[in-house]
Amino acid sequence: LHLFSVIIPARDEEESLPSTVSDIHRVFAAAGVPHEIVVVDDGSRDRTWAVLQELGKTIPTLAPVQNTGPNGFGRAVVCGLDHSRGDAVVIMMADASDSPADAVRYWELLKQGNDCAFGSRFVEGGQVIDYPRMKLFVNRIANALVRFGFNIPLNDTTNAFKAYRRTVIDGCRPFL
Repeated sequence: LHLFSVIIPARDEEESLPSTVSDIHRVFAAAGVPHEIVVVDDGSRDRTWAVLQELGKTIPTLAPVQNTGPNGFGRAVVCGLDHSRGDAVVIMMADASDSPADAVRYWELLKQGNDCAFGSRFVEGGQVIDYPRMKLFVNRIANALVRFGFNIPLNDTTNAFKAYRRTVIDGCRPFL
């Protein structure tokens, strides 16, 4: 693997992006992970795009893009995938809820030959912070239904913080 693309969907994230993008770049650079950070401005009404332009002056691996098509989380992720150059990708949240150090661990797993790397908030060592109780309850029910309905061993299918080799992403196309 030669380049790890970080895909970050962002809608009205002007406040969180500076620290999130800076932390990802700092941790990846320290770990020697060749990367690009593709932040997708998904129809923001605040200064998200202007903030990304400012960050680009100091973070050379930042590659911001505006989603000019229909908006929404999944569409922003697809837009980011379409604009990324890496032979591996990781999807991370703009609010810094995903650890850059964990993303580096994903990179190492992919370099070892794995096609995908998934984390879970609901295993030993995982954690959920400031998550509304009702949303957590619904999340656990939805995950159980997916897990049993599709007979898969994952217990956190709704978590977007996952990494894939490009061949896996391309093999799943077209995205609807």
